[in-house]
Amino acid sequence: MSLTKITHLPPLRLLSSIHLQQLLLPSISPLTVPRRAVAQQEYRRPGKPKEDKLPWQKIKFDFSKGLKGIKKHFTLLKKEFSDPWVGPEGKPILEHMLEQNRVIWEFRGAESLEQWTVSSDHEIGGQSEVYLKLGKNNNTCFLYGTLRSNPPKDGETRYSGYCSMRSKQTLASFDRKKHYDWTSFNTLHIRLRGDGRPWMINIASETYFSHQRDDLYNYFLYTRGGPYWQDVKIPFSKFFLTNRGRLQDDQHCLWLDKISSIGFTLGDKTDGPFQLEIDFIGVCKDNAHTEEFAYEAYKRNPEV
Repeated sequence: MSLTKITHLPPLRLLSSIHLQQLLLPSISPLTVPRRAVAQQEYRRPGKPKEDKLPWQKIKFDFSKGLKGIKKHFTLLKKEFSDPWVGPEGKPILEHMLEQNRVIWEFRGAESLEQWTVSSDHEIGGQSEVYLKLGKNNNTCFLYGTLRSNPPKDGETRYSGYCSMRSKQTLASFDRKKHYDWTSFNTLHIRLRGDGRPWMINIASETYFSHQRDDLYNYFLYTRGGPYWQDVKIPFSKFFLTNRGRLQDDQHCLWLDKISSIGFTLGDKTDGPFQLEIDFIGVCKDNAHTEEFAYEAYKRNPEV
């Protein structure tokens, strides 16, 4: 029945004719479009088993631990309220303005190692091993292990062979994220000695959007090897943006007001033992360095 004839039919006959046409037409399944999850799940490495535990099942309920936590958090909260009255970050204003160097991480005891975590491809089925301990005089951090680039036989992972060390996220009272403010400085200063291998320095900064949580700012660290210490100074303008190990086209400078963590990664595809000893990690201000960003930044809508 044509459309012009259907429009001139009475309402009851119109409904019956439409129902008759639906019965005569072949059944066509509706087009199904995969629905995207409302909340993007956390990235799971290939070969890593999926956790089936509910969020509240991971919490360990302990009354004594809760009392210690309350005391700890109220102490931190008191410090947060009292420090601004002294000056920025609890320092006098004149000292803060004239500060040229600041040590962020130094290793002077076993408790300093609790601020760091190590990982390797052993988590995804690889064979690399990495360990962290204090140096001979308990004044340095000694990172050592064995690198093996054999990929795991899981049918998914094609490349393997990495070891890394990363600082933990600092927390304020009631487990709120606390960030480092390095806006008064422009250079990263590390005193270390290694075995001649090239490393990658990773700096994580707090982002405004959830899809940028895997963004890292990287730069290369070349160790000389041998028994002598070396002072490495790298301007923050040299760090380039990556996401999950991939270099990004849209480059921009590192945001120094919300630094979350710093890390060191080894993945030079050279199997064998390695070692890296670190005395301290700090920041400094180099007045001779005036470069803002070392790489070309593109404009989306360039001016004519």
